[in-house]
Amino acid sequence: MSLESALLPNSLSDLETLVQMRISAMRESLERLGRFDPQRARERFAASFAAERCHFILSDGQPVGFIRSQSHADHLRLQHLYVLPQFQGRGLGAKALEQLLQRSANEQLPIHLDALRGSDSNRFYRRLGFVQVGESEWDIHYVRPADPPRA
Repeated sequence: MSLESALLPNSLSDLETLVQMRISAMRESLERLGRFDPQRARERFAASFAAERCHFILSDGQPVGFIRSQSHADHLRLQHLYVLPQFQGRGLGAKALEQLLQRSANEQLPIHLDALRGSDSNRFYRRLGFVQVGESEWDIHYVRPADPPRA
């Protein structure tokens, strides 16, 4: 199994693929909270879609997820990281985060993210050094301080 990242072209066909990946990856967590609504998920994602800094996560050449981040003056924000359920637990998400972690260290900027309350992703992010700094009705807010700069 190999992992690659490919720049995501900004096209309608990619948008639908990403929406389906997001719905598939989040379905179980949203169902546990009684909040699974595929139409709402599609509309929310489509309303904020931008290809900038968005990459497919590929395994053996096939898209199995995606990652999107955004830069701010004082931090980086991980906006989306989704891996299809059948590919989770194989290190693909952690591997996809490596570039953002490298950038965080080089620029000495912390990474912020929100994870759905009750999602298995919370364990994943805590394992990677993210610390809970707050919460809201549906999300837990995390920050990961920048590592020392890497060579």
